[in-house]
Amino acid sequence: MNKFSNTYRFLPYIPELKRRNDWIKCVNQLVDEYNEDNISRTKAYQAFFLLHPEIKWSFLASMVSRNAGWNMTDLKGEIFPGLLSRKTCDLLFKTYERANWSIFQDAFPQLLLYHYSTLYKKKMFHFLKDFHISHFMEEEWNRFWEERDERRLVQSLIINEQNLIQGPVIEHGIYKKKVFGTSLFFIEDHLHFSSVLFPTLSGDLYGASVHGFRKVDNRIKLGNILFELLFHPDYHCIFLEFASKVEHTGSRTDYERYCHGAPDTNTPVLKKAYGEISHNWGHHTDWSVDKTIEETWYKRQGLPEEVIMTKWYFHKQRQLKKLAVAKRAFKGIWPWRKKKKMRTS
Repeated sequence: MNKFSNTYRFLPYIPELKRRNDWIKCVNQLVDEYNEDNISRTKAYQAFFLLHPEIKWSFLASMVSRNAGWNMTDLKGEIFPGLLSRKTCDLLFKTYERANWSIFQDAFPQLLLYHYSTLYKKKMFHFLKDFHISHFMEEEWNRFWEERDERRLVQSLIINEQNLIQGPVIEHGIYKKKVFGTSLFFIEDHLHFSSVLFPTLSGDLYGASVHGFRKVDNRIKLGNILFELLFHPDYHCIFLEFASKVEHTGSRTDYERYCHGAPDTNTPVLKKAYGEISHNWGHHTDWSVDKTIEETWYKRQGLPEEVIMTKWYFHKQRQLKKLAVAKRAFKGIWPWRKKKKMRTS
């Protein structure tokens, strides 16, 4: 039986009376088990939502994580290797993977503490500091336990995770210089390639995109828009139907097989495209200590005028494919390489 389909195997019971360090160790083992790669993270988020549907952020995280997996395997498909060097593709993969890993490493312990709080029928959020969770989120989980404001919890988790990755990923020296500061990312950002898609079994692709991805305010706004769309009463059931019936593999064929006239990206499944990647936090810092929580971060966002992105997105994919073909043809005509200058004595 799939471990994600069995509640006990997914989140085994941890006796409350365990010694503090042993209890923390058990939770950390669960986090490490499900933070293996994009596939395990995506499935864990979704399984948690099905177990605790009041924690809506977990379903949002699973759908965004699906998109991260598709972005990763794009780099091994037909289009991006024709546009970018292998070194650039590898660095982009590490960027996606680092952000995906970091958010899970921070968020999943929070979800687990909530889960075991419901089992023990008492708050366990005082343990959050043992997992290096921000003081901001400790306050928000305590508030949720008392007030049950599901919308505020989703928004708080969006705020927390986007601020969390701002320093270690977005502003990290290597990623900032070689990814987010390059013309490649500028072009992708301004052509709306920074998009999140919610597929359906009917073949329609819903979603939203963001300009200025490097700015935390813009990513938080996008997260809030995606939440409104994902749980909109007109659409929620079709997104949940897709997620429930289509296993995440990381390949865009997960949804392309349902789309009429979709350009074939030929992206591989993630497990075949990439091996295991090891991570570590390095230095832990609490972003909320020196940061002001902006009121606008909690503003309720409306939906975009057009939420169905199918035609627009496929048009952009065809543009990229033509660009990749043109670049290959250009290289075929002028296949020169820069030669190193010979030193003369």
